[in-house]
Amino acid sequence: MSQQTTPLPLQGIRVLDVSQVMAGPFACMLLADLGADVIKVEPPTGDQTRGAMGFKMKGPDSMGFLNMNRNKRSLTLDLKSDEGREFFYKLAETADVIVENYRPGAVQRMKIDYETIRKINPKIVYVSISGFGQSGPWATRPGFDLMAQAMSGVMSVTGYKGEKPVKAGVPVADIGCALFATYGLLSAYIGAQKTGKGQHIDASLFDSAMAFSIWDMSDYWGTGVAPSPLGTSNKMSAPYQAVKARDGYFVMGATNQKLWAKLCALLERPDLVEHADYATVALRLKNREALIEEIEKSFAERDSQDWVDTMLEAGIPAGPLLTYPEAFEGEHGTHRKMCMEIDHPIEGKVKNIGFPVKMLGTPQQVRRHPPLLGEHNEEIMAEIYALSA
Repeated sequence: MSQQTTPLPLQGIRVLDVSQVMAGPFACMLLADLGADVIKVEPPTGDQTRGAMGFKMKGPDSMGFLNMNRNKRSLTLDLKSDEGREFFYKLAETADVIVENYRPGAVQRMKIDYETIRKINPKIVYVSISGFGQSGPWATRPGFDLMAQAMSGVMSVTGYKGEKPVKAGVPVADIGCALFATYGLLSAYIGAQKTGKGQHIDASLFDSAMAFSIWDMSDYWGTGVAPSPLGTSNKMSAPYQAVKARDGYFVMGATNQKLWAKLCALLERPDLVEHADYATVALRLKNREALIEEIEKSFAERDSQDWVDTMLEAGIPAGPLLTYPEAFEGEHGTHRKMCMEIDHPIEGKVKNIGFPVKMLGTPQQVRRHPPLLGEHNEEIMAEIYALSA
């Protein structure tokens, strides 16, 4: 794997990843990419994501697991057994952060909850990730990204008005929760270095999904009108959406008066600049559907890429609608290294999504392949028993 001469920012921090599936593992992988020693504590059967997805790899682990668990070590422990629990306590003494995503109440029954662990390690930052939080009327419900999107309001503004419910195409609640949990735990870790006291962090998919509603709820609190689906358009400005050209759709945004005037000139439609229905942003929003129908008459004369090139040259934001393969394999995705290949003892070369943030002074490194189940049992146990000898 890649060699790093400058210490990574989180080098020396130990994180116990006692989580499965997505939000917790993804958050812990971000920490591992930045140098943290992340020990993935798995039940003897392994993280259930190891066997997820509808296709087989060479080995037992899914491509999804391989994309959320690089740079970690794997330790299998039966936390329901006395022996497994006692070793976890020894491990917790050496840790800075614990991330778990059991349903509220489960860690208390296993006696690995925050109140128990902080007696062993007062500086521990203990992150609990759940569907709906550690308290409240929905706290004990099982929660996945779909439920969080539906019950947070996200699905109420996704898709087109009057049509079937649509969820966001990517797991916004899972990934959002991973990011917010990471923000919280790093803040708490910094605080613990000053005070000597850690804390319990309550992160939920529900809260995280709701946090994305800034524009929608600002609109609701200001007008009293509940937000509704807008398709690809935007409640702040128009035209700002996908529009249809001769060969298909592209996206564009003329979000202010200057850009609107440029667009009208580009379309050779001077009649639209001061049109009574489109003269201001407010009027264009009010009459969005008629506006889009009108400008698409002009867009229909040329192909989408031609329009994108022409609009960019004129200083109007625009872009093509790409598939994921097109985005990852295109010239910009390639330049940004958003697909990388890492070595794996069973799979050989395996593709991973690249680092989403570039640390230019201390670049993230792939130091370890996504671990095989229990791959580091002996190594980690030897470390812990050596410390307690």
